[in-house]
Amino acid sequence: MNKHDPAFRPSPSSSRRLSAVTDNSSPSRWTARHVGAIRPSRLPHADVLTAESIKPIAPQLDTWDMWPVETIDGDRAAIAGGTVWMALSAPILGDPILRHSHARIRLLHEVEGEWRDLGYLLPDNFGPGNRKWAGSAVLDENGIVTLFYTSAGNLGESGGYRQRICRTRATLDLRSGEPAFVRWSQPEEIIAADGLHYRIINEWEGSAGTIKAFRDPGFFRDPADGQHYLLFTASLAGSDHAFDGCIGIARSASGLWGQWQLMSPLISADGVNNELERPHIRHHNGLYYLFWSTQLSVFAPDGPTGPTGLYGMVGRSVAGPYHPLNGTGLVLANPPEEPAQTFSWLVLDDLRVASFIDSVGLGGAQPRDAAEARRHFGGCPAPMIRIALNGDKTSIVREAR
Repeated sequence: MNKHDPAFRPSPSSSRRLSAVTDNSSPSRWTARHVGAIRPSRLPHADVLTAESIKPIAPQLDTWDMWPVETIDGDRAAIAGGTVWMALSAPILGDPILRHSHARIRLLHEVEGEWRDLGYLLPDNFGPGNRKWAGSAVLDENGIVTLFYTSAGNLGESGGYRQRICRTRATLDLRSGEPAFVRWSQPEEIIAADGLHYRIINEWEGSAGTIKAFRDPGFFRDPADGQHYLLFTASLAGSDHAFDGCIGIARSASGLWGQWQLMSPLISADGVNNELERPHIRHHNGLYYLFWSTQLSVFAPDGPTGPTGLYGMVGRSVAGPYHPLNGTGLVLANPPEEPAQTFSWLVLDDLRVASFIDSVGLGGAQPRDAAEARRHFGGCPAPMIRIALNGDKTSIVREAR
């Protein structure tokens, strides 16, 4: 797509244009042709990190997959002199991969780049699953936070990959001098895979990168019409390919606590990639930028592959159609010297990009055993990077703070 195509330029009326998503709409495709156009010698990549960059938030705790508490308009909420974040967490275990089986949400307070751990966000044995995966959170003007999150497995059992997208809410409490959320409502499953657009996920066995998806709810309020949306990571129903990742969407016509209607997918990577993780939208200069994270290991082996990185597309409405940023979709990669350095990127309201440190110092090699994987695992926030958006082009701005 030519960079001068008007689809990538805001129009004077773009902020007033209504967005609509219908069940008969076709998803925009992220194709092998797009991925094949990525040039390894010209990757937009972060700087190499060293072991000195690993700064755990709390002793004996791994944290990853972070998201801030935001306002309804997508700005980070100013709370107690800083911002409040939620992150997946687990006790430090012998093998970092085991953290996914013990994941719970932790509450964090960030003030001028310094992080403080505030303990577990939700009560023990809360909700239908045995562990919690990523989501998003919205704070309203009355101090009520609505949390959308992924409930994995079944309560009272161990393991399992059943995934439910749930909602709960609580009240912000600052009486102790530090942020807390109290009186959580009973969590409820708000959308479920329909088997028509989205594969129904009731898996028990699985491994990282191969399981199917119905998770990672990311909230977005459309400034064009005030409609409320949830994006999520999903797998296509009816695909005959093992690599059938897509980005799904649901809509509520009556606010955060209204009924959510499942819509047809926004993005399809059928035959290309298995996991388009943690999707989210940023509205910038009248355009809609849809971002996701993915890894080298989840590209189809019979096609072209891209690096582990932040990817995205741009459109003129929530509904799309969407076109790959930079012609390929790639926005930000890990440095070639450290291809697994960071992961789970989230573009913030000021276009800084948050992520967590995954593996440092391995130089692209696979760890020989769990002990080596642990020595090189970060499990903490990575230095932020700022990006710039200009139509269908992106660039990296090195000074993030």
